[in-house]
Amino acid sequence: MAYSLRLMLFGSSRSAGRKYTFRGKQIEVKLLQHNDDFKGVDIAFTSAGAGTTKEFCETITKHGAVLIDNSSAYRMDADVPLVVPEVNPEDALNRPRNVIANPNCTTIQMVVALKAIENLSHIKRVHVATYQAASGAGAAAMDELYEQYRQVLANEPVTVEKFAYQLAFNLIPQIDVFTDNGYTKEEMKMFNETRKIMHSDIQVSAMCVRVPALRSHSESIWVETERPISPEEAREAFAKGEGLVLMDNPEKKEYPMPLFLAGKDPVYVGRIRKVWRKKIPQRSEDDFLLANQPLKGAALRNQPDKWLYLQVRN
Repeated sequence: MAYSLRLMLFGSSRSAGRKYTFRGKQIEVKLLQHNDDFKGVDIAFTSAGAGTTKEFCETITKHGAVLIDNSSAYRMDADVPLVVPEVNPEDALNRPRNVIANPNCTTIQMVVALKAIENLSHIKRVHVATYQAASGAGAAAMDELYEQYRQVLANEPVTVEKFAYQLAFNLIPQIDVFTDNGYTKEEMKMFNETRKIMHSDIQVSAMCVRVPALRSHSESIWVETERPISPEEAREAFAKGEGLVLMDNPEKKEYPMPLFLAGKDPVYVGRIRKVWRKKIPQRSEDDFLLANQPLKGAALRNQPDKWLYLQVRN
């Protein structure tokens, strides 16, 4: 059966009236409002913030459209599936409210990699440190980082508007606001969203850091599994894993680097190895250290790169 694709664009009063080219045709942005514009629409992708999603959710879905939302509005609602296609696509079929939520980008990149390991042995615990680029804060933040580097090199006063501090030549160990337990909201998203997506009791402790890279979030992840997994098993799992590309040849200095992976969709995996330590009694789990950034989630808008490092312990 042949299907025809018709694209409709909606935006705020600031965007309404603008025109964009799609498949050789000019499409004008309509003003998003409470009317019947979504009648006949099959799928509506929304990325305008949680408040806008909640305000217009009923308007968008009342005629049968499936709303796929990129905000945090409904991520943890029990009757809204939180879906990463490479990990839990079947969850998208159970959507009582006709809403599907898209996870935080740092969660997406992690669970795509963890899925390959979970298929080998259940993951009990994860410790993750993220190194998140300016792209995660939007195009204006990327522009500010460019300008900050220029200002520093020109010995000019540095403009700081999009971040709490100067990001150029710096690291900021805070993304989003702090919660009562000392973790930020970004870090708690990784705990809660991972458990929901993977339908797991997995324990996740995250530390999210903003770094002065233009694109490419990265993650360093320690994983404890129920049974020992060798580096060879891990490499094979990643090589076969959906949405993953194995790039792991340290002897030839072949490993993922964001500079060379711009615009590519998969999660690249490299530097797979055992954790080095002195001789101690063996334990019945392996640890993995990972880092990655897929072209997904909120980061998709700014085309970040993706890369992943892996460390294994027996």
